[in-house]
Amino acid sequence: MSRAALVRIVPFALFMALLALRGALPADGSWGLDPRWIYGWTVLLVGGVLLWCWRDYGEFAAQLRPDLRETLLAVVAGALVFGLWIQLDAPWMKLGGASAQFKPVDPQGALQWPLIAMRWIGAALLVPVMEELFWRSFLMRWIERAQFETVIPQRVGLKAVALSTFVFMLAHTLWLAAIVAGLTYAWLYVRTGKLWVPVIAHAVTNGALGVWVVLTGNWAYW
Repeated sequence: MSRAALVRIVPFALFMALLALRGALPADGSWGLDPRWIYGWTVLLVGGVLLWCWRDYGEFAAQLRPDLRETLLAVVAGALVFGLWIQLDAPWMKLGGASAQFKPVDPQGALQWPLIAMRWIGAALLVPVMEELFWRSFLMRWIERAQFETVIPQRVGLKAVALSTFVFMLAHTLWLAAIVAGLTYAWLYVRTGKLWVPVIAHAVTNGALGVWVVLTGNWAYW
């Protein structure tokens, strides 16, 4: 496996492993560890790997930064995905339950703001970079051609978009919302050729979702 593939796979694999660990630990802290704080270690460890490998991510080079029009497109798309995400939640639109829910409240029901801040930073700033590097920059282009580094985003075909979105869907509880999100982020990448655009859209979606979750108490979305 090439280094280009590894630096896109390892952060995602580490994130998923820590997610599984958090889901496996007793939620009541009976093992002497509050599993919610595993998310803090996730942000630090995965963020550290991304920073260590940053020079390998050519798609984030200065010349590939989005212009104003592309940035506005990303913001609007991300906001639309958020709006649809909280609506596409009927029982038949769900695949099981979340493997590790995150409810940042104390036993009396009061909000725990350090946990909220940690979770929001991870969801809005870390996850969009990590996931877009894996799902769009690597997997979608790899499906198109094994030497994915040579694939220009605008040349990615429908098959690669569909298959990568299908796998993206399997990693989320709200499967229909995930399809909408995956197709939107893939379309932004293919249309603009700049990974920053779906990263920004993904960040807007997750950031808005985090604010909405805290305001409404719909912790199942976290």
